[in-house]
Amino acid sequence: MADLKYYDVILKPVITEKSMDQMSEKKYTFYVHTDATKSQIKTAVEKMFDGAKVAKVNTMNLDGKQRRRGMTVGKTAAKKKAIVQLTEDSAEIEIFQGL
Repeated sequence: MADLKYYDVILKPVITEKSMDQMSEKKYTFYVHTDATKSQIKTAVEKMFDGAKVAKVNTMNLDGKQRRRGMTVGKTAAKKKAIVQLTEDSAEIEIFQGL
């Protein structure tokens, strides 16, 4: 297990139609480090975004897709995605405002 700091856990937000629809329910989707645990993701969100209180975290491991270049076959990198549910009295996450 890697020694991750809270600023290494969250890589980038996921901006899709489904993730934008879930923002009305205070659910935010992020790509996270593949070795990050749910408790590390929770503390990272609460430290990086002021006023955010996490109720629960759901994670998904995404395998890399197979890609070809001629006869050579390879795989893209594996990813991990986290859906973070905030509490009702929590503040909104600022980076998603205006999207």
